[in-house]
Amino acid sequence: MAYIPVRGVEHYYEWIRTPGSEGKPVMVFVHGWAGSARYWQSTAKALSEQFDCLLYDMRGFGRSHGKSALPKDSLAVADLQSPQEQSEAIAQLTYEMEDYAEDLAELLDALQLKRVYLNAHSMGASVATLFLNRYPERVERAILTCSGVFEYEEKSFTTFHKFGGYVVKFRPKWLGKIPFVDQMFMARFLHRPIPAAERRSFLQDFLVADYEAALNTIFTSVSKAAAELMPQEFARLTVPTLLVAGEYDKIIPAQMGRQAAAMSEKVEYALIPNTAHFPMLEDPDTYLQRVREFLQLPAPKA
Repeated sequence: MAYIPVRGVEHYYEWIRTPGSEGKPVMVFVHGWAGSARYWQSTAKALSEQFDCLLYDMRGFGRSHGKSALPKDSLAVADLQSPQEQSEAIAQLTYEMEDYAEDLAELLDALQLKRVYLNAHSMGASVATLFLNRYPERVERAILTCSGVFEYEEKSFTTFHKFGGYVVKFRPKWLGKIPFVDQMFMARFLHRPIPAAERRSFLQDFLVADYEAALNTIFTSVSKAAAELMPQEFARLTVPTLLVAGEYDKIIPAQMGRQAAAMSEKVEYALIPNTAHFPMLEDPDTYLQRVREFLQLPAPKA
């Protein structure tokens, strides 16, 4: 397991590469809310013939630390004068999508990656969109999976935040030991079944997510400010981008993705039939075909 300090916080990352190959472009994968890089592994392996694939867990999710967990590695404080300054720097980090975009920029700097491809999902796609507009020179092409724009409705947003708060607070560790709970947990996200191991990983990531990160990103990613900001961000995109939507997605309905894609001539829209919020897992063959067509990649070897 590899960790690297990013803005004072230890971040988990891993590489998926084809052995014996060098000099390939890098594709960075960004996961969604309460998830981790684990669910991108099968997609990354399928694309590893053409790319060196970098997967990482965002701050407070998966195996990465939250703000409250000070890094133990002395390298994390090499550019700070004292532990007090380190603590103050971490305390200034927020849970805004813009701050997570800056985390990504710092991660690329730490790994000495100047220009990459991006493949991001759900909340991670919002982070990636902000990154694309702040650092367009650092991205060759981008894939945004299950992303879109939405209108602000005070009543529905208040209800969503209240329900989300309950969900984050009630996460007993023993929940993962109940038979079939992973199926119930994932039911709202899926239209087609996915492997049991994937379902269990999702549930485990949800249970171990840092409380502050899980709770506060609900308020920052689904908010009046986000509803006003994201249409502007999609309209500003200059990096060639593929926006992939699941036909039956209940979390981010396909129509929201279609509206977002229509805001910029740089965005191509692709609908994956008979899938929901995880088209890359529900129908990996169709998903990869659309991605390869967009990236102008050759068909995979038999």
